[in-house]
Amino acid sequence: MTPSTGYVHATADVADSATIADGAKIWHYAQVREDARIGANVIVGRGAYVGTGVEVGDNCKIQNYALVYEPAKLARGVFIGPAVVLTNDHFPRAINADGTPKSAHDWEPVGVDIREGASIGASATCVAPVVIGRWALVGSGSVVIKDVPDFALVVGSPARRVGWVGTAGHPLTEDSPGEWLCPVTGARYRQVGDDELIEVQ
Repeated sequence: MTPSTGYVHATADVADSATIADGAKIWHYAQVREDARIGANVIVGRGAYVGTGVEVGDNCKIQNYALVYEPAKLARGVFIGPAVVLTNDHFPRAINADGTPKSAHDWEPVGVDIREGASIGASATCVAPVVIGRWALVGSGSVVIKDVPDFALVVGSPARRVGWVGTAGHPLTEDSPGEWLCPVTGARYRQVGDDELIEVQ
């Protein structure tokens, strides 16, 4: 493990080749695999798993028992709720068609790409390969099987967009056609087409 001022609990299993940046905290029984990169001030909760080569940006939170399989990428400020699963096998099988056990050479991992500030609610599953857009919010227990736009609020199985959220994470209100307002920050957003929202102020 690369030396830093980060904290690693004695029960955590952190590979020697993992990089843990300053201020990061790896809690009880978490596992951080080979060549994973954990950014500054990241929190990896109890029993969480961070796969080989996974990239975790600064100020992310990975809550208890979340499973972040490689080659996932988490941008700055991403929230991963408890028991979330980011998958990496689009066609999972334990064995090959001839009955032999599948090995690492028999499949190609695919990842979940989560953009800046996005949040994945507790027990949600993101089925790779998918992109979760900037500041999007995936509701608890949802199953994401297609890309999620920036600022989208998605829920259900399969997850569908039911609204928009701002950078504060609260649902936006439409105060005129195609114009949306954050009730917390007062920021304004404009909807472009069916599935695109841009911040205008």
